[in-house]
Amino acid sequence: MADTFNYRIDHHGSLVRPADLATTGVERAVEDAVVLQRRLRSTVVTDGDYPRADFRSAVLDGTSGFRRTEDTGEDGLTRWVAEELPKADGPLVADRAARLAELTVIAPKVALPSPAYLAATTYQPGLGPSSARELGEALAEIVRAEIALLVAEGVRLVQLTNPLLLDGDPGALSYEDALAVDALAVRPDERPEGVRVGVCPGWSAPAELDRARVERLYAAIPADRWILPFDQGTRAEVDLVRLLPDERDFCLGVVDPTTPEPEDIDTVMSRIDEVGAFKDLEDGAVSPSRGFADIATRPLLTAGQQRQKLVLVETIARYCWGNEF
Repeated sequence: MADTFNYRIDHHGSLVRPADLATTGVERAVEDAVVLQRRLRSTVVTDGDYPRADFRSAVLDGTSGFRRTEDTGEDGLTRWVAEELPKADGPLVADRAARLAELTVIAPKVALPSPAYLAATTYQPGLGPSSARELGEALAEIVRAEIALLVAEGVRLVQLTNPLLLDGDPGALSYEDALAVDALAVRPDERPEGVRVGVCPGWSAPAELDRARVERLYAAIPADRWILPFDQGTRAEVDLVRLLPDERDFCLGVVDPTTPEPEDIDTVMSRIDEVGAFKDLEDGAVSPSRGFADIATRPLLTAGQQRQKLVLVETIARYCWGNEF
């Protein structure tokens, strides 16, 4: 894609919340986060997910039909259940995204949970929607409408996150239904120049890659960009990029936000060089492999360690592309 370079240095959206968030206030904290991202030379800017409890909240907080339970899953996320088909109560995060566009000339980015992920994790048989597929399709229309609002407010990069697509267990949806639902949210309309809708299909690659399954994934969901794990040096990570159609952008998650130790740059560059043997790196970007605090109260690193990782991503980008962004 000709303008991929606009978003060379990416991240998943969620950042470690400042310790004084309650006293500083969300708006001031977001302004400080924008300054941090600008100083770190990021080519996208987010609100850090500071206004939200976790990465799902961008949809769940503004949509009727869901009930929060007292249960917590193995992933640490509080479980929500769908009691009826959802309806958006208005814009979900577009109003806040418009504020980002006012704070900086850096391209605003918003990350949303994918409709298939929400359907797969909130559907409960016998309660509300008749099927997980019906729930997913309703959510897809909500997410699709929100993407249109975000683009109208100046957002240039939207990421849909579905951690289950690379997983062997897609939850309440079948794999084929999950692909169909997420495809509804990102089916291509005419988009303004420079706008990208991307999909993160998981935070880590499976130990054994099912090539046919991955090929169906890429063929079914018409995303402009794929944000892929690339921080463990496995053959499956390389093959995830190799199987991606050439007309799609790719963003490599080259640093691990779950470990404080910085990656060795030479090791990372060797991995990227391997990709460069079969992909045009001009269609590429780099980022951490997941968010730093997808659950607000459970940051994966300290703020200082997070900064070190983000600096490393910027350094890797300059090793790859010089100063051409």
